Amino acid sequence: MARDTWFETVAIAQQRAKKRLPKSVYASLISASEKGVTVSDNVESFAQLGFAPHVIGATASRDMTTSVMGQEISLPVIISPTGVQAVDPDGEVAVARAAAARGTAMGLSSFASKPMEEVVAVNDKIFFQIYWLGTRDQIAERVQRAKDAGAVGLIATTDWSFAHGRDWGSPKIPEQMNLATMVRMSPEVLTKPRWLWGFGKGLRPPDLRVPNQGRRGEAGPTFFQAYGEWMGTPPPTWEDIEWLRELWGGPFLLKGMVRVDDAKRAVDAGVSAITVSNHGGNNLDGTPAAIRCLPAIADAVGDQVEVLLDGGVRRGSDVVKAVAMGARAVMIGRAYLWGLAANGQAGVENVLDILRGGVDSALMGLGKSSIHELTREDILIPDGFIRTLGT
Repeated sequence: MARDTWFETVAIAQQRAKKRLPKSVYASLISASEKGVTVSDNVESFAQLGFAPHVIGATASRDMTTSVMGQEISLPVIISPTGVQAVDPDGEVAVARAAAARGTAMGLSSFASKPMEEVVAVNDKIFFQIYWLGTRDQIAERVQRAKDAGAVGLIATTDWSFAHGRDWGSPKIPEQMNLATMVRMSPEVLTKPRWLWGFGKGLRPPDLRVPNQGRRGEAGPTFFQAYGEWMGTPPPTWEDIEWLRELWGGPFLLKGMVRVDDAKRAVDAGVSAITVSNHGGNNLDGTPAAIRCLPAIADAVGDQVEVLLDGGVRRGSDVVKAVAMGARAVMIGRAYLWGLAANGQAGVENVLDILRGGVDSALMGLGKSSIHELTREDILIPDGFIRTLGT
């Protein structure tokens, strides 16, 4: 009998990812910083929000379509850029195919394990994500490569404080996959034969290089070489962001803000969109959950730029809550990585189907025919829930 690979919630996808992956690989998908206060708040805050449903008035069908940075998408969910998706042999290419199959866009990390050209080839709705890393000339070269590859938008991520300590310990990610590394990891890898076979049948171990940090056709530096260069690059200024936006010359998203004043500065810098985000809790621990910061930012700049949310989304009902509170769409990270780890491309499609079903169910309960009809009056927001920072 064929093994049933379908899962009904993101939580089950996470359970299967944990069972399938070597311990250190799974730990890299859980990551957070310090005590993990922020990553917990990202998820738990959604549970503090309730709904005000109707008993009569549901429509026969619900419209979930919207657009992000000029790209029409079938539901208000896009793939957030995450680095080195080597939990599956096809990595970012599998994710891009899944997003295309479900009619949505994908953010591709500059720390991805697959070249941008391969990813754009299977999904024409790719936003390339870039860090402020290296000199302006080096950054300009990566931007031009993304243009040449066919990326339709640029994402700049600047919210990073390089916090390394985790109370539960950090995963031991190797510098490169050589014979010594494979021997050292063999005790934990050999206990995960299905994951090992996925790479073994292609006769290629997980690639820990980041080809999008090099020139087209080059292997690129290792993850830690690129990470070290990023740490050594002076952080960008608002003038740098304006320069980068002008250099790109197209749809431009600035990712990673929780303050109203930063959102207003982003508008002044000419960005097309912003993401309310705390880097998935991997940044400065103690930063409030993204959903708590969303309403104040949406109220301040939502009529001037597209406002997205990234952080803690695990259900379609979370998506509806975010849209009702001012987001055009959400970006998902861990959720699709668990799907990828559990069942490759089909697992990512499974996660997107779960979210679509949850959005549809919530809209039905609220008596809405479209996500564009949602308002904050549809949500029960506890006193003191919203955080208004930077006013």
